[in-house]
Amino acid sequence: MDADRVVDLLYWRDVKNTGVVFGASLLLLLSLSMCSIISVLSYVALALLSVTITFRIYKGILQAIQKSDEGHPFKQYLDQDVALPAEVVHKYSDLALGRINTTIIELRRLFLVEDLVDSLKFAVFMWILTYVGALFNGLTLLILGLISAFSCPMLYEKHQHDPFLQIHLEKTQIDHYVGLVNSQIKDIVGKIQAKMPGAKKKAE
Repeated sequence: MDADRVVDLLYWRDVKNTGVVFGASLLLLLSLSMCSIISVLSYVALALLSVTITFRIYKGILQAIQKSDEGHPFKQYLDQDVALPAEVVHKYSDLALGRINTTIIELRRLFLVEDLVDSLKFAVFMWILTYVGALFNGLTLLILGLISAFSCPMLYEKHQHDPFLQIHLEKTQIDHYVGLVNSQIKDIVGKIQAKMPGAKKKAE
């Protein structure tokens, strides 16, 4: 699925397709939050098999009554090539490998404190995640993220020109607050480095 199709789904360009994708994804996540993944996959497989087997038997009886020779009802799908092209597999495998290697290098840099400021930021982020993890589990966060992904873009597009409902944060304001946060972090790190004889402030 390319980027344009993802954008079309998130902005509900095609309500039917987006509804199917959003509903199926949300139902799957809710099912996983209540049952094990083995049970969920088994129930999904049984539901699909119930539909296809019932339809196959129905079409067989209908053809026998009408004495028609239409053949297998799923013939057009059985004849389709569903094998993944080798070039596509290689392309996405290379992309995944590149991302994994980049992540490993970045984690090594953070855990071995190549840059004290970045490592401290990462430590603060991990500390915040401990509180997030105490309140929500991973599936709850995925459900909230899925709902946000399919609702926030549409609401923003709908109300971005509405003078009564518009929630507008200008870039200068965002930069101002980001700058304040960065300056506070630098001040804290500077104080820590001043008290650590072995730590030298990184030259800017």
